Amino acid sequence: MVVDDDTQIRDLTVTALTYCVNREVMSFEDPLSAWDYIQKGNRVDIVISDVDMPQIDGFELMSRVKQKYPEKIFIIMSGIAAYEEKSRVQGANAFLAKPFGINDLFDIVQHYVVA
Repeated sequence: MVVDDDTQIRDLTVTALTYCVNREVMSFEDPLSAWDYIQKGNRVDIVISDVDMPQIDGFELMSRVKQKYPEKIFIIMSGIAAYEEKSRVQGANAFLAKPFGINDLFDIVQHYVVA
């Protein structure tokens, strides 16, 4: 699952992940819709979320997900370097610095996905 309010980044990430993991990749523009989808028990292997979004930020989404589903893999992505340490402290499995290369995305995701 990809959560990002930037359409271009979201679409690029979904396209790349679909190729990388050979699975359907859900995407959401806002974190509350993503949280609603997850809460309903839909299968989600990995959540990749931007930090700065309206309503709730990526850290709040991660907190909700990890509290209810601690086994879920959660990757924070952001263009703000200081968020890397914060994401680690708050329980993210990985941090993806924007702008990122497709190989960076593949490396992180393939680390967590068993083909």
